[in-house]
Amino acid sequence: MIRWLLAAVFVLALAVPFFNQAEPSLWGFPFFYWYQMIIVPVCALLTYVVFVVEDNKGDGK
Repeated sequence: MIRWLLAAVFVLALAVPFFNQAEPSLWGFPFFYWYQMIIVPVCALLTYVVFVVEDNKGDGK
């Protein structure tokens, strides 16, 4: 069930029509750029969570 987080990673990163816009801007950066800067660590964190949970399943913990 936790593997569904990987689907969220793909949706968040590849839903270009959602974030293909200039407004709202943040510190002079258009939405398109700051969304990508935020989504990279978020996707990395979600991938790490899936890895840890799946790895612990195999250890008998």
